[in-house]
Amino acid sequence: MARIIGIANQKGGVGKTTTAINLAASLAVLEMKTLLVDADPQANSTTGVGFDLHNIQQSLYDCMVNETPARDVILKTDIPNLDVIPSHIDLVGAEIEMINYPNRENVLKHILDPVRNDYDFIIIDCSPSLGLITVNALTAADSVVVPVQAEFFALEGLGKLLNTIKIVQSRLNTNLVIEGILMTMYDGRLRLCNQVVNEVRRHFEDMVFDTIIHRNTKLSEAPSVGKPAILYDAESKGSVNYLNLAKEILQRNNLTRIRQEERILTLDNEQPQQ
Repeated sequence: MARIIGIANQKGGVGKTTTAINLAASLAVLEMKTLLVDADPQANSTTGVGFDLHNIQQSLYDCMVNETPARDVILKTDIPNLDVIPSHIDLVGAEIEMINYPNRENVLKHILDPVRNDYDFIIIDCSPSLGLITVNALTAADSVVVPVQAEFFALEGLGKLLNTIKIVQSRLNTNLVIEGILMTMYDGRLRLCNQVVNEVRRHFEDMVFDTIIHRNTKLSEAPSVGKPAILYDAESKGSVNYLNLAKEILQRNNLTRIRQEERILTLDNEQPQQ
């Protein structure tokens, strides 16, 4: 059964969509069957893995409002093991259309439940707000990754997000945990970046990932050609950072040993019989 991870921060420009795309792609490269759910009406995760929005016939909006099954909407990307549920600008209106739904906070959970056994990980790219769709993502998720920019206003709004997570934990999803706080857009040459990272680590201790995402031109360029960084330039610092993040998440969830055992079992089965 898939572990569902929401990528959330209501503050814009912190590398949330970049993290969703590249974490999902890195998990797929590590042979984890992964579904990327684009729950942001801007649909940047959808275009970031190579899809033209003009050619999208059905999206997450159809699942949430028209009750279209997720399997009818899922698209395969160019990366083996990586699928996507695309988004669309129509998703902006979904919150209003869902306002009178019974159990409206659980709509996304019910959409993902039937496909959950098909994947190892489901990554949800949340919109930069704390609206109903983000609450849906937090209700459906097992855990949350919170990207935080290594800049002066890093902690601005973080308290509000953590408070929202607590409310969801107490009322809607008691099993929700914080997977980790991820420092993004780090520039080691700047004293301020180092001060911010130290401050966040002092406040949140073990909640902060060891992996830090550095500022990297390849990470910025990759979406313009519709590719995750690992396809655009596998040796770039950004690609390596996100691969390390994926490995850290696997280690935190004790999945590396299981994957190694599966590989050994597969190799044993492929041995010619004596």
